[in-house]
Amino acid sequence: MMSAENYYADDRDVPLYNVETWLYEDFEIGQKVRSIRRTISEGEAMLFNSLVMDNHPYVADEIFARDEGMFGRRLVAGAMVFSYGLGLMANNNVNAFSYGYDKLRFIRPVFIGDTIYTVRTNLTKEPKNDELGLVRVSYEVFKNEGELALYAEHIQTVKYRDPPAKG
Repeated sequence: MMSAENYYADDRDVPLYNVETWLYEDFEIGQKVRSIRRTISEGEAMLFNSLVMDNHPYVADEIFARDEGMFGRRLVAGAMVFSYGLGLMANNNVNAFSYGYDKLRFIRPVFIGDTIYTVRTNLTKEPKNDELGLVRVSYEVFKNEGELALYAEHIQTVKYRDPPAKG
């Protein structure tokens, strides 16, 4: 029988699942990828609201949303749509680190029961310093059959394969 110590040592050479290792030089401007879809349920929407303490009547009060709200039903919190939309495209790159987000816009409301998916487009890249470059991608979160619901741009620092020569 293999000891636990040997077992874990043997596993270090097995590639990690759902992890990417691309570097700055591998980033291709213009590349697009699309996520799988996911439907947002009432239970998870209310759990998110309680976790972030969002009790706005549009997301938490069925009677208000139905009788007095602009849309006739409850919304999914924008922060949740943002989180889920980006999470659908999370690449878990061990060489990249989030630097920030720009141009976050909520284009259309997302409702409980809507199905969302995300399209990520590689926009730009530029050197940042001797160790890291900056890359920018856009996230377009669509609901149902192609209605744009959210747009944001994500900036990440990414390690170089071949750092620029210091001079």
